[in-house]
Amino acid sequence: MSDQSLTAHVTPISVSAEVIAAAFMGDAIVFALANGDVVFKRGEQETVLHAHPDAVLLFAAADHQRMITGGDDGRVVEIRADGSMQELAHEKGKWIDAVTLRSDGAMAWSIGKNVYARDTKGEIKAMSAPSTVRGLGFMPKGYRLAMAHYNGVSLWFPNIKGETEGLPWAGSHLDLTVSPDGKFVISAMQEHSLHGWRVADKKDMRMTGYPSKTRSFSWSPDGQWLATSGAEACIVWPFQSKDGPMGKGPRECGVRPARVSQVAFHPSAAIVAIGYDDGWVMLCRLGDAAEILVRATSADAPKASITALCWHKNGQELVFGDETGVAGLLKLPNP
Repeated sequence: MSDQSLTAHVTPISVSAEVIAAAFMGDAIVFALANGDVVFKRGEQETVLHAHPDAVLLFAAADHQRMITGGDDGRVVEIRADGSMQELAHEKGKWIDAVTLRSDGAMAWSIGKNVYARDTKGEIKAMSAPSTVRGLGFMPKGYRLAMAHYNGVSLWFPNIKGETEGLPWAGSHLDLTVSPDGKFVISAMQEHSLHGWRVADKKDMRMTGYPSKTRSFSWSPDGQWLATSGAEACIVWPFQSKDGPMGKGPRECGVRPARVSQVAFHPSAAIVAIGYDDGWVMLCRLGDAAEILVRATSADAPKASITALCWHKNGQELVFGDETGVAGLLKLPNP
């Protein structure tokens, strides 16, 4: 990176509603929108899938092959890169509280206290958690699911009936992330803090100092850093040692007079993309904290929070979207 702005390398994209998630799937950029639509963009060509007609899309998760969406219509829908859709669940009168997937084809969702895990063969297993599950994440090794709820996190083996393990901590846990090596589980709490556990011995840690709730996590490609939103900087926690961030402070990058709303690590470099609640997007290089501007908003323009960030797996393209349906595609220039 250099000190030169990258704003000239951003192509504007317009969609019709708040962007819940964005992803690169096949040859398309895919946007999940709050109005229930999923939009495929291939250059000037646009294909709209009405994944949740007459409903609000609440959550979406995606990789480079699939996207799973959940709405207030009680439906869970899988969308594939070829544009095909499959309804995985439909519980009328209820809404989806969390969704997750992983690259081997497994996926999971929660409806209140009920959690459903669908394996690579399409078989669905269900269990009831202690309270409403707000966050889900697969452990990287084995078929095991982490679930965030009131007073802690539970780990569940769907193929072993009744087999759960608790990671307790008093309070309301709203979301979670699992380290790429599976050694740590980190939850975001209502109380404007993170709480973490080392899975092997359940030793826990508090990660405090946030002025607002953390709603976006991203691990560095080597798994040694965890970038988080929720402050007027991207807060990055160290995970190089067996103790993770226990007894260590975080780094800060991208400090601005606006809250960080989204974070996304580059797929192969120690560079993190940062989206803010005033619509700015920046890149920050972790090694020396060098910053480069991707998108800025003018002083007289409405401030719209960045709600989605996603890198292409080639590391040369970054897509972003905001709460008003304004999006953009950054193509990094050749060095």
